[in-house]
Amino acid sequence: MKKRVLLVDDHKIVRSGLRALIEMEDDLGVAGEAASGLEALQLVRKESFDIAILDISMPDKNGVDTLRDLQRICPQMPVLILSGFAQEQYALNLIRSGCRGYLSKDADPEEIIRAIRVICAGRRYLSMELADLLATELTHPSEKRLHETLSEREFQVFFKLASGKSPTEIADELFLSVKTVSTYRTRVLEKMNLKTNADLTYYAIKNELIS
Repeated sequence: MKKRVLLVDDHKIVRSGLRALIEMEDDLGVAGEAASGLEALQLVRKESFDIAILDISMPDKNGVDTLRDLQRICPQMPVLILSGFAQEQYALNLIRSGCRGYLSKDADPEEIIRAIRVICAGRRYLSMELADLLATELTHPSEKRLHETLSEREFQVFFKLASGKSPTEIADELFLSVKTVSTYRTRVLEKMNLKTNADLTYYAIKNELIS
């Protein structure tokens, strides 16, 4: 039985390239494609997949939120993040949030296939770069970048605030009260030693977390 792969990326050319790569393998097949996080959630409610390959930067629902929702709806389905953002920018936060591997889109095709197989076998896939990041976190925790000190939910709120979302919008998207979002915002600002939403946006741009 071929492993059923779900591709989630808003760029058709990326999905087409991944489909061509994956379908060269006898043990893997693309069973579904989604151009947005919302489309991905609709698909996993209807069909079963062995793995989802997920982008971060997408319209309507970014990969950070989509990862969390996929885990809620289909906790047994592992997720591999394949992003245009470098591993040192997002990987540690998203590994903590539950993804089983993280690769940048310039990874070698052989490594992408290897990661899919490892994750479908029930293990995490750690690239050499990500393994180094995790080792540094364990041996030198003080060297963490500020956004890496945030909890999963704090990171979600940080990402949305930095992208220009209001507390009301964030509350609606995360099914929280505005008061709870404000509490998270206060925690994020304190942990990152920042004062305003504009500071969060500047930090995110400077660290290439948003473009």
